[in-house]
Amino acid sequence: MLAKIKKNYFILISTILFLYFFFNLLDGERGLISYFSKKNDLEVLNNKKIIIANNIENLKIKNSLLTNNIDLDYIEILIRQKFLFGKEKEKIYLIENNEN
Repeated sequence: MLAKIKKNYFILISTILFLYFFFNLLDGERGLISYFSKKNDLEVLNNKKIIIANNIENLKIKNSLLTNNIDLDYIEILIRQKFLFGKEKEKIYLIENNEN
């Protein structure tokens, strides 16, 4: 048996190296499966980044309406939403969502 192994030594080593590189290509921290998983995570994080950047931009706009140039219309909208305040002879309708 040892004589057969010595004859096929090159094929045996080649097979072992091929299997080693094949499994490392697919699995592991830098493998193909991990690559697609990390690519998906990157896409999700980029979407979250865009959403957060839009929220920050909206907050900057709302903040600028309240600080430098006071916008009375915006303040009136805030008062109406928070305190349910209205003018005289004005009807206010409250719509409740009853989704069960």
